[in-house]
Amino acid sequence: MSDSPKTQEEIRLTPLFEVAVAARDKAYAPYSDYKVGAAIVSADGVIHSGCNVEAANLKGGTCAETTAIAKMVCTGQTRIKEVLVVGLGNETCPPCGHCRQLIREFADADTRIYGVKPDAEKGFSLVRTYTMEELLPDSFGPNNLASAKAAP
Repeated sequence: MSDSPKTQEEIRLTPLFEVAVAARDKAYAPYSDYKVGAAIVSADGVIHSGCNVEAANLKGGTCAETTAIAKMVCTGQTRIKEVLVVGLGNETCPPCGHCRQLIREFADADTRIYGVKPDAEKGFSLVRTYTMEELLPDSFGPNNLASAKAAP
């Protein structure tokens, strides 16, 4: 790794990236060969990691974000502050549609979701920062159900 300069945001996100890469390296992806790792920061500041786990039927797998969220919930936390997802190759790995909805369940409109890609010189490059609203605009969430229950 060279001494290529990192932005302040990249420096701040380095621990999240390292946790996500460590999780990615443990992923079970024998069918797609596409390993994914996620790191989620809960409201209490704890980082929760997850990796994708595939199944032979190709429909019974679990995404990295889902694994990390489940681990977070198991600790009693139900609010997400930040999400970082890393895959393989030169492209970012944004959350799939199912994961966007699951993240929405535990996120606020301004929760940050980071699009990063591995970078040979810096470790990773921050490509894009999304808010939950940008990633899943006009989404259906817990507030819709609460509103429906309160309606006459």
